[in-house]
Formats: sequence, C-alpha cells, structure tokens
Amino acid sequence: MRWLWLALALWGAVHPMSWFLVWFNANGYDLMAMVDAWHANAATSGLVWDLTIAAVALTIWAVVESAAERRWLGLLAIPATFGIGVSCGLPLYLFLRSQRQA
Repeated sequence: MRWLWLALALWGAVHPMSWFLVWFNANGYDLMAMVDAWHANAATSGLVWDLTIAAVALTIWAVVESAAERRWLGLLAIPATFGIGVSCGLPLYLFLRSQRQA
C-alpha cells in the first residue's frame, strides 16, 4: 500500500503542476492573477475553499500526530500541501506515515 501512496503523491504533484504551468505560460507568472482566476465564479470559489479546508485539516493532523509520536518526517507533507496541493500532500503524508508502521 505504501507504494500506492507514493505513486499518488507523485501523480498529485505532476498532474496539477502541469496545468499550473500551462496557465502561467499563457498569463505570466503572477500569483495574484492566479488567485483571482481561482475565484472566477461560485463553482471555482467553492472548490478553492473545499481544498483550503482539507489542507488545514491535513496540516493539523500531521502536526498533532508528528508531535505525539515525535516523528517529524511527516511534516514534509505540509509544504507539499500548500506549495503543490492536497493531491500531493495527503498521499505523501500517508506514504511517510506508513513508513513508520512498516
């Protein structure tokens, strides 16, 4: 199961990033313009908030569990989550977490 988590983390990094790069190439490397595009309509705003809440929940889980077990490697999922997305951060955390249990 561990390797499935890693494969999903890699896919969750590459696939969304490929779409971000297409957008940046068409619109320039302006993060604020990208944030504005995320809120272009109610559907995209809802999706942004859904992913933001999931990212915050994952962050809290990673911090609390890492502190309780004193295993800090799982915290690498936090920058992956906010720098790439939940599609990378969550499976990365599950991969790192499953390493502890193996």
